[in-house]
Amino acid sequence: MYQKLRRPRRPETSSAPDEAASSIPSLQTFGTPSGTSNSHNFPRKNSAIANARVDWKETQEAHVFKADLPGLRKEEVKVEIEDDRVLQISGKRNVEKEDKSDTWHRMERSTGEFIRRFRLPENAKVDGVRASMENGVLTVTVPKEEMKQPEVKAIEISG
Repeated sequence: MYQKLRRPRRPETSSAPDEAASSIPSLQTFGTPSGTSNSHNFPRKNSAIANARVDWKETQEAHVFKADLPGLRKEEVKVEIEDDRVLQISGKRNVEKEDKSDTWHRMERSTGEFIRRFRLPENAKVDGVRASMENGVLTVTVPKEEMKQPEVKAIEISG
């Protein structure tokens, strides 16, 4: 009756440094509320934004990364290229101002810093990277260079 839509499987974290599609989450989420209702029991200052989710697709023209960053402004997000071939997306969600007279009943939104790193393949044109942010979705486009086909020269075998 209903057809289940399948998304590509997200790659697992890899420890192999030369795997082109490896993503390396650097920070984990620390502490979550445990059913208490007072703000002083929550470890807000040490928590990280839980696993900023990133999709990576390759088109004929570019590698396209889309990251869900709800509630963040573009000023709170950084996109950088490290060591010529590593795309790094990082950011920080600040803690809301708390009034000491407030009583919290539930606190589920994460705060803190996050960082995601992706090793780009050889065909990535790192000097043409573009980034935009709309409705809490960061889109990073890394154009692809046309890979030069190796020239094949036939060698005559003597003997």
